[in-house]
Amino acid sequence: MSQLEKFEFDKERFVTLLGKLVGEAKYLQNNPPELVPVEDRAARHVLEVLEPHSVEHGGPLLLQHVSYVEGRGNIIVEYPGEPGGGVISFVGAHLDVVTANPETWTFDPFQLKVDGDKLQGRGVTDCLGHVALLTELFRQLAVLQPKLKPTVLGCFIANEENATLTGVGVDELVKHGLLDKCKQGPLYWVDTADSQPCIGTGGIAAWQLTVHGKLFHSGLPHKAVNPIELAMDAVGEIQRRFYQDFAPHPEEARYGFATCSTLKPTQWSYPSGSINQIPGAVTISGDMRVTPFYEVEEVIAKVRSYVDDINAHPDSLAKGQRGPYSRYELPDEDLKGRLELKIFDNVGKGVACNLESKGFKALVEAFTDVLGDCKPYSITGSLPCIRDLQEAGFDVQTMGFGKLAAYHANNEYGYLSDFEKGFRVLVVLMQKYEEAVRQ
Repeated sequence: MSQLEKFEFDKERFVTLLGKLVGEAKYLQNNPPELVPVEDRAARHVLEVLEPHSVEHGGPLLLQHVSYVEGRGNIIVEYPGEPGGGVISFVGAHLDVVTANPETWTFDPFQLKVDGDKLQGRGVTDCLGHVALLTELFRQLAVLQPKLKPTVLGCFIANEENATLTGVGVDELVKHGLLDKCKQGPLYWVDTADSQPCIGTGGIAAWQLTVHGKLFHSGLPHKAVNPIELAMDAVGEIQRRFYQDFAPHPEEARYGFATCSTLKPTQWSYPSGSINQIPGAVTISGDMRVTPFYEVEEVIAKVRSYVDDINAHPDSLAKGQRGPYSRYELPDEDLKGRLELKIFDNVGKGVACNLESKGFKALVEAFTDVLGDCKPYSITGSLPCIRDLQEAGFDVQTMGFGKLAAYHANNEYGYLSDFEKGFRVLVVLMQKYEEAVRQ
């Protein structure tokens, strides 16, 4: 009988800790400059559970509370294995949350609500539930002290929900070499959902297209350049060329992506004015979601070239579809409609996990043993950090046990039974990797 089979999910401890974490969520919201989280408010509850089992108190756990910004610490915990036995690591459970407006929730988002199996509150799915889950896993490792060949490492991180400010979380830990030993085995990023491995994510680039025309009376459309019409035609042309250049990639089917790369508008704005007045400018914003088989920077460069081509000959878009008097150039006035493209900061890369690694094979076996099957999936939603980790030499695999439908949503929720199964997956995963490294 494996020593790991003695592990049992302690529901009461899990819910108690999760309640404390959600109770801090008001101060963990990450939306600077208005809301800057103080992750140490969550970290203290994790440390309260784990510190009694640290080497300083006669236990086996090696604990580090690492801060690069005051009040915004990360926690690294190790359960040592045998020398040269490799490392299995669980990283990505983060101590910050997205914002929650109590006025749009049906209950207080900053207090854990328990309704039978259903757990509700900001952070239950993303990602305080995983923080509580991994804390309980390391507590049991410390109490039961199984003899394992690989070291088990966990890392609870700060500043996952916003990338405008760097040098706080996992990026800085990697920079200082504090996670280098994770390259000795699989790194499981525990921050996805739906109790299956997520094997692919999308890159993201948010854009803003300001379209400049000529303001004029709507009864004289031949004297105006209508930026609304130009914007609609320009976005249509940009999309046509985008989907031609970044058509569905053969690997997308293998990884199970629900969609190919996409470019679409999501917001529209224009200066206020009279209804009988053609405005002088409009602004459309949106994003590009790029599967990991295309480079985001290459996609951005292409989109810029589409805009340059349209700016050179905007009237090439006026083909009568808006009527005979809709024009995007006024030669007599030496005036052309013009597009101005802005790509926002925080461009992110997608990731395709290594499906041939020992870490992935152990993951499949663990899910199959616990749930009866394993159905990996991919989405063009984005996860920060993990592509950078992969490019730095880490074997990154991802999973999570909250609900995808509740991510960043009002009335966020997850299920205690899902976290219980998740606990079992983590235990079996350690067992499978233990067997693999001993072969």
